[in-house]
Amino acid sequence: MGVRATEIRRGHVLEKDGDLLLVTDFEHRTPGKGQAIISLKTRSLNNGQTGAIRLASGDIMDIAFLEKKKAEYLFKESNGNFVFMDTETYDQLPLSADLVGEKMGFVRENSTVELTYHGSTAIGIELPSSVVLRVTEAEAAVKGNTATNVKKDAVLETGLHIRVPLHITAGEEIKVRTDTGEFISRAN
Repeated sequence: MGVRATEIRRGHVLEKDGDLLLVTDFEHRTPGKGQAIISLKTRSLNNGQTGAIRLASGDIMDIAFLEKKKAEYLFKESNGNFVFMDTETYDQLPLSADLVGEKMGFVRENSTVELTYHGSTAIGIELPSSVVLRVTEAEAAVKGNTATNVKKDAVLETGLHIRVPLHITAGEEIKVRTDTGEFISRAN
């Protein structure tokens, strides 16, 4: 499906020369003279390479047709792949760390995520806007260090390192934003 360059946004997946390109950033500039210029920053979903594309406002790009299916995260293999199970067919699908590595810090074992498919090939995972994770390690708060917005380092059950407020201790469950990795609140 073709769309005009002015309609492309962050998160779209483009098909170009047999490669799938995830748009990570875009900028729409209108110089004083001439046509508008759209600059895209992309990351290849096939090999992970980043790149840039410049388009005129009238250019047409192909958007990839992607399908989402629910899957359960099972475990991490010794070779670094992450194994998921399709919840409908019970097929096990290994995904490389290149495709999903940075997102796996937000996924507990045996939790459900949405896998993104292009045709019959899984190309990534979709996360909810926030997740609840348990704090396994947290620095001790220093007495007298009670100014507002003071943060300390903490490690979550998935191995993710984040900054949390001083009152958070090991063993507590907290909500974390998946797009930025920031602490939101204690879990209810």
